Amino acid sequence: MKEQLCQGERRLCGESIFKTGKAMTDPNKVIINLALFGMTQSGKSSAGNILLGSTDFHSSFAPCSVTTCCTLRRSCHLHSFMRRGGREVTLQVQVLDTPGYPHSRLSKKHVKQEVKEALAHHFGQEGLHLALLVQRADVPFCGQEVTDPVQMIQELLGHAWMNYTAILFTHAEKIEEAGFTEDKYLHEASDTLTTLLNSIQHKYIFQYKKGKSLNEQRMKILERIMEFIKKNCYQVLTFK
Repeated sequence: MKEQLCQGERRLCGESIFKTGKAMTDPNKVIINLALFGMTQSGKSSAGNILLGSTDFHSSFAPCSVTTCCTLRRSCHLHSFMRRGGREVTLQVQVLDTPGYPHSRLSKKHVKQEVKEALAHHFGQEGLHLALLVQRADVPFCGQEVTDPVQMIQELLGHAWMNYTAILFTHAEKIEEAGFTEDKYLHEASDTLTTLLNSIQHKYIFQYKKGKSLNEQRMKILERIMEFIKKNCYQVLTFK
């Protein structure tokens, strides 16, 4: 019998992220655990590489789904990323890349089981800080296909999914080219997207590539992610 997802979560509100879990033994270092979800060709693996500051995840354009299994990768240490108690703190990021859904070759049951086992294996004890729903900014958020990954997140993370989910809009330079600001883009978004954003307390990030270095993209996204984690009182979602 495969490991089952624990619907409860370990409440850490008021407890420092630097003291929690096996990875938090060094007061001058913090490790954050992230998981990527989204449709095929949404840019998950590419976003994962930006978060890691590497090219660990295979990413390419293809007429079919590229990622077929879950993969965990760790970043190098980001020294002096933040300060706490007058001391500089080092950050390390762990990212779990997952197969896109709907998938061109794998069934929903297969993808869900693959991700479920990976979450339990990698984040079962240390916990997941944030699930990132990767969505192309130049693709309207409507229809069954775009909501399938949301449903999968809900099923895998359980009733607390809203506290541990944020949207990462890739290809955000496309909205600039179309004459939209981020606010105008969200104001004119579909009812489906508006409802989702309200559910997750408006946790979203726009990822721009054009005119920005990879390091600049990475730092802005990580800073935003840390804001979400802090607002969530540094809680983690555990699996078993």
